[in-house]
Amino acid sequence: MKAAQLRRLALALPEAQELETWGVATFRVRGKIFCILGADGSSASIKATREQQAELIASQPEVFAVASYTGRFGWVAVDVARADAGEVAELLEDAWRQTAPTSLVKTRA
Repeated sequence: MKAAQLRRLALALPEAQELETWGVATFRVRGKIFCILGADGSSASIKATREQQAELIASQPEVFAVASYTGRFGWVAVDVARADAGEVAELLEDAWRQTAPTSLVKTRA
């Protein structure tokens, strides 16, 4: 997949916004970050549970890794070029659901 596709998927989620922070694109819902796209677009960090993180890394270590700084909380680093768009879309949806307020998540049943 390409960075532009990840950006479209992230921004397609309800109330998702892109905001540049630390010189990189961050994707947020109501001010809370659920995805960070690296400056060159080749990598991203996506919020996940520790269980998801372990499963993704075990199944595709060439695509997924523990994210820098936030990995201890479950965030996963993604090699964007090697990632499957469908899998990233699901991961972004899960990240958004973990981050968005419950009332907003209920609107996307």
